[in-house]
Amino acid sequence: MPLPSPPLPQRRRFLVRGVVQGVGFRPFVHAAANRLALAGWVANDPAGVVIEAQGPPDRIDAFRRSLQTDAPPLAAIVTLTDEPIPPDPAAAGFAILPSRSGATPITPVPPDIATCENCLRELRDPADRRHRYPFLNCTDCGPRFTILTRLPYDRPHTTMARFPLCPSCRLEYENPADRRFHAQPIACPSCGPTLWFVPVANAPIAQESPDSPAPWPIGDSALTLARQALDLGRIVAIKGVGGFHLACDASNESAVSRLRTLKGRGDKPFALMVPSLDHARRLALVDGAEALALSGRDRPVVLLRRRTDADEALALAPSVAPGLAQLGIMLPYSPLHPLLFDEHDARPLVMTSGNRSDEPIAIDNAEALDRLAPLADAFLLHDRPIRTPCDDSVLRVVDDQPVPLRRSRGIAPLPLPWPIPDGPAVLAVGAELKATFCLARPPFALVSQHLGDWGDLATQIAFERSLDHMQTLFRFDPRLIACDLHPDALSSRWAERLAASLGRPLARVQHHHAHAASLLIDHDRVGTSPLLAWVCDGTGYGPDGTIWGGECLLVSGDGARSDRLAHLSPIPLPCGDLAIRHPSRSALAHLWAAGIPWDDDLPCVLATSPAERRVIRHQLETGLHCVATSSMGRLFDAVAALLGVRSSSTFEGQAALELEALAALCPPPSIAPPCPFARRPPSPPGPILLDPAPLWPWLIHHLRRGTPLPVLAAAFHHALADALASIASDLARPRSLTTLGLTGGVFQNALLASRTASLLRSSGFEVLTPRRLPPNDGGLSPGQALVAVRQHPSAPSPH
Repeated sequence: MPLPSPPLPQRRRFLVRGVVQGVGFRPFVHAAANRLALAGWVANDPAGVVIEAQGPPDRIDAFRRSLQTDAPPLAAIVTLTDEPIPPDPAAAGFAILPSRSGATPITPVPPDIATCENCLRELRDPADRRHRYPFLNCTDCGPRFTILTRLPYDRPHTTMARFPLCPSCRLEYENPADRRFHAQPIACPSCGPTLWFVPVANAPIAQESPDSPAPWPIGDSALTLARQALDLGRIVAIKGVGGFHLACDASNESAVSRLRTLKGRGDKPFALMVPSLDHARRLALVDGAEALALSGRDRPVVLLRRRTDADEALALAPSVAPGLAQLGIMLPYSPLHPLLFDEHDARPLVMTSGNRSDEPIAIDNAEALDRLAPLADAFLLHDRPIRTPCDDSVLRVVDDQPVPLRRSRGIAPLPLPWPIPDGPAVLAVGAELKATFCLARPPFALVSQHLGDWGDLATQIAFERSLDHMQTLFRFDPRLIACDLHPDALSSRWAERLAASLGRPLARVQHHHAHAASLLIDHDRVGTSPLLAWVCDGTGYGPDGTIWGGECLLVSGDGARSDRLAHLSPIPLPCGDLAIRHPSRSALAHLWAAGIPWDDDLPCVLATSPAERRVIRHQLETGLHCVATSSMGRLFDAVAALLGVRSSSTFEGQAALELEALAALCPPPSIAPPCPFARRPPSPPGPILLDPAPLWPWLIHHLRRGTPLPVLAAAFHHALADALASIASDLARPRSLTTLGLTGGVFQNALLASRTASLLRSSGFEVLTPRRLPPNDGGLSPGQALVAVRQHPSAPSPH
């Protein structure tokens, strides 16, 4: 009996889209194909990774399964498609081909990845040729986004192109079995970047050749001098992965307070770097979810609860985070960072952005030697160029889930699936504060790194440079421009000029509608059921010309429409934005609106002079320079000022942060009876009003009785959460809505967010809260893009 014929070989072409370049995906494909004895090839392509595989059908199927289930840990596959093509009779072996170019690039760019454990072992191993080399990396770690100049992601398309590989690195780079196979930033002391130290007194000399290490101390000598400077209380400007840091000993009050003054930072807290998770636990309370966040591959700054019994040996300077119960802590994420710590005396370091407050981070040596010379005593420089600035990401863990507060290094520009397969390419320019932009076209939406606030000219320049770079990378030609509804916002005016110059339509998207739409994108819920969401923040221009900020919106499932069903009762705010810096003004305005006299024993009254109070009263009575606002942020300011927590602020949200810190001191069993909010039915028919007027006499009564301030702060948080949950529940049930949302900068407050979500979930609702995008304005731009495309589906296509 003749033997059955072997199955005819199949050949299939696969296209893998997502984060699949610069993450070891091609070596993984090569190994998987060889394991299954398949013929063919793999190559980077502007669209992603293209694979042709040939072999028996069962092995081709196994290969496809392996692509989905066994991909490298840094890869993020968004789509995997394949199609049959004719077999090649001469096919033999499986090859990795050079990258292909020519198509429109749409593959996402990998973010910068923290140093992996294998590289850290080499860093510590005296026998390794990369021992104590501050720029080692491999396929699993190292810089990506910040060094990329164009796509596809290959060494010649990065700032490492200027460093030719030595023979040893070349062998590793070309060996498919090596951990550094096609690791584009690969380097060693023989062929890679160099580290050097420059005292600030020599900065003018160094500026003559800012990218040359001669004649300065290099390598270990430079590191020793930098550590000595830190030990002596000096401020050192350190060039890192996405820009410069300003570093000093976090236990040295003189150094920390001096840095705060030089940087013009007010009372805004500094981020800290500690050498290990154990050191973090000696400073702060770290639960399991927070430990995972700290040690993840993105290594963000994580907001942690400060220990009241912190190790005396690691005592922090009071100026690190004045008045706050939280510390922002991060672990080392580049090979340079562990070398900055003395293994026998690993004191925490302040590690703050290399800039003056509100300016963009410095990224190149010449710029730093000029801009940072007034702030630093010394410089630790290197000659690996940074193409894209990328500040440290910041997150907070709420209910065991990480919530990004600043989406930047280690995260940006990871893609979000774009839910509109046939819409026009859209550029959304984001908000006035915490600027980001979004480039969206099928199949992805790409959100930029955090870029700062539009009020600073240098930030506007950095915004334009980053946008130009991203558009060049992805050959992105927007057919539609989206901006905030506020006609006088700097970002909106800039978008107007851009749209006019390109001849593109401009979509103005209401601020809180965009927040809610971003929440739909964040959870991949676009096109499903409507979402009822509380969107609470400080400032957003409303279509009625008032300032919104405490809104309950019903957003259609496709994101196109929103209806305002409830909101905080508006009050007149004297001098508008001036009240943001002076919470006592918000308190006086709320008391006036509630008909409560400004008695001299109230802290918010004592904080203002008689002359100032006369002007404010005149403004409130006449409406002069007053704007109506339903801002929840200003409500927090008012409570903080009434309780004497904060009457003037040096940074955004300071009063609310300190009020939350105060509330955290009150254990739940000792919380006073809930302080009241009133719900006013609309007249004429319209949104429900959440009226805080009854809150003020209640707080004043307990304040005069001597009720402890933590009890009052906690009672306010709980009462507000109860009111928000009650209104949302009552609005949702008659509409048969089962999914509710909480977003906006106010929900960065963990106590408020956690209690409100818990109440709603206990009532049977699914609650969406931000997970991949910040709840604040840094997460606004994708929602702008979604609403803009829904409102302008027929924007012109490219010719």
